[in-house]
Amino acid sequence: MNVFYNKNGIGDTLMVSLVDLPRENQGFEKKGDAVRLFDKETKKTAGFNLFSISKYGSVEGNGVLETSEQVVDLINEVLKANGFSDKLSPDQTPDFVVGYVKDKEKHPDANKLSVCTVEAGHEELQIVCGAPNVEQGQKVVVARVGAVMPSGTLIKEANLRGIDSYGMICAARELDLPDAPQEKGILVLTDEYKVGEDFFRQYLMNKEKE
Repeated sequence: MNVFYNKNGIGDTLMVSLVDLPRENQGFEKKGDAVRLFDKETKKTAGFNLFSISKYGSVEGNGVLETSEQVVDLINEVLKANGFSDKLSPDQTPDFVVGYVKDKEKHPDANKLSVCTVEAGHEELQIVCGAPNVEQGQKVVVARVGAVMPSGTLIKEANLRGIDSYGMICAARELDLPDAPQEKGILVLTDEYKVGEDFFRQYLMNKEKE
């Protein structure tokens, strides 16, 4: 779940994205200040647009908001007040986690791509990676599907030359880290990082120790 708010850019509207859905597949259901976006074929809810959100509670921040318990409670309050029975739960899994490259194989149809099996705590992900320095046995930063990069790019499930990919192994510059090298290549982490944990939290803790 991703939550966006930009009062100056789009007005007093909270945008909740649950599933990435092509615009041509989107259906809309409006009740009062809330609009439900859904897949026309499956009827599955893809997200909500909640208008005049300040009428219901205070929203702090600009851009992508943390899906804290307070924010999710506000969303559920607005949905209920406008006649929707949906109830959302906060996703406590971090979008950027420390992963371990368990296996790496050459892509069968692309010389510069590797197919990696990455342990990311509670899940094991297949990720197609184009970095020249990715190797088996490394600890890396994984952006999970649904993560929003500092650049604003949303990480989606992808199919690269016939191979499915579920996430991205990140470079330091893609994470907007200070003094990140500009040459192509993923960020390889030291042994002190713990697999499956929130990368940015560990990064800040390690910086404080320096």
